[in-house]
Amino acid sequence: MASQNTPSVTITNLESAFAGESMAHIKYRYFAKLAREAGADDVAKIFEDTADQEVMHAFGHLDLLYPKAQLTPAKSLEIAIEGETYEYTEMYPKFRHLAVEEGNQAAVAEFDEQIAESKEHAENFKRTLEKAAKRFAALAKVEERHANHYRDALEALNAG
Repeated sequence: MASQNTPSVTITNLESAFAGESMAHIKYRYFAKLAREAGADDVAKIFEDTADQEVMHAFGHLDLLYPKAQLTPAKSLEIAIEGETYEYTEMYPKFRHLAVEEGNQAAVAEFDEQIAESKEHAENFKRTLEKAAKRFAALAKVEERHANHYRDALEALNAG
């Protein structure tokens, strides 16, 4: 069995399969867009239908990677924050550096845009998580008041 820090081969394979299905989905959507622009609506429809199937394949992999019973909205936000933060702090800066070395200015501009957008996405997810935490804290206080009220009513009923 894999250690806590080392994912199993199956988990690694599920992550790769998810990435492949996700890429296929986007690629087929792009091909459909180009086919539609070229007037080939029948070809576009085939790409779109297949793209829809690729999404369902990816969801199947995600169901195994992130079991529903273990996933809350807060946990989902934490995972999203982690992913977006990785993108703008490590992944895209590394890609940008290599594009600069190769002199590919179009890629540099694309990576710069993605760094900024990934940072914005992470900040949006953080704000949402903070708002949710405040809401849950407020709800917990309300629920505590209700519980105390019910306890007092029960004690009064039992005393009488």
